[in-house]
Amino acid sequence: MKQAIATAQAPAAIGPYSQAIEAAGTVYVSGQLPINPATGEFAEGGIKELTTQSLTNMRHILEEAGLTLANVVKTTVFLADMADFAEMNEVYAQFFEAPFPARSAVAVKMLPKGARVEIECIAVR
Repeated sequence: MKQAIATAQAPAAIGPYSQAIEAAGTVYVSGQLPINPATGEFAEGGIKELTTQSLTNMRHILEEAGLTLANVVKTTVFLADMADFAEMNEVYAQFFEAPFPARSAVAVKMLPKGARVEIECIAVR
């Protein structure tokens, strides 16, 4: 069985998908764009502020599932420009503690809505 997880503290899905799905004690959080759920707009600022918003959205979804960032075992970071990697990484390091989750970080040609960053994760109970 799978169960959808949703919170108003993160942006609503912009397509036919869930903010997150839990199955067998594992929570799969969909990619989080840096959208402020209160305004529906991208967070203001550069890649640091955008990364903060994406990770904050992810954290709120995990909280809705009764989890924290400490439960995250894997993340994937999508960047529109790999030149943003170092600044994204600075912010990312503020959200996680050792032992850090496994991670992939890739540059992609485009992200939805012209975003500069999108982050997804897998967490376990």
